[in-house]
Amino acid sequence: MDQATDDLQRLMDLAASLRPRFASGKPLPRLLFVTDPARTPDPEAIAARLPAGAGVIYRAFGAVDALTRARALAAIARERELLLLVGADADLAEAAGAAGVHLPEREIGAATRLRSDHPHWILSAAAHSLDAARRAKSVGCDVVLASTVFPSRSPSAGAPMGAQGFAAFVAAAPLPVYALGGVNVKTAPELLSSGAAGFAMVDGFRT
Repeated sequence: MDQATDDLQRLMDLAASLRPRFASGKPLPRLLFVTDPARTPDPEAIAARLPAGAGVIYRAFGAVDALTRARALAAIARERELLLLVGADADLAEAAGAAGVHLPEREIGAATRLRSDHPHWILSAAAHSLDAARRAKSVGCDVVLASTVFPSRSPSAGAPMGAQGFAAFVAAAPLPVYALGGVNVKTAPELLSSGAAGFAMVDGFRT
């Protein structure tokens, strides 16, 4: 077994042992792969290795090939029984047949319209504070991705809250919370008793 496969199996096992604070009526993955044009230039290769039941958040950031890539990821998601969300673009999500949309914190308010137009979609949002998490709940989001948990290579990463800070965030949040930021096979064990809904990772999956 190569190191990448071994790490993925370890992450699967760790995610399966989480005890989420909230039970959801929607199929929320325990593992979420969050794409990034610079840090994960070949998201299809990563998605093709994910276990059934995992999820992908495709963030196009206005790429000219966004529809082609979204449809490729959607095809992989159907084949491998993954959940596909599209970042901040409801039209792209519709065109690709995605299961919902992920909103950056500054666009949380858009969830009101999205929930009305697509009642069965899964809506997730980025949350860098409890106020943002409460706002996400109030407008119909299903989950939030809280960051930054551990030191991260993301250029937008703030000061890490650490495992204890994240657990406190989860305890106070009104909806399921994913851990994002520096989460990988080495740091994930620190979050097993946090009440997290799952692990969300950009760099955490090796290709």
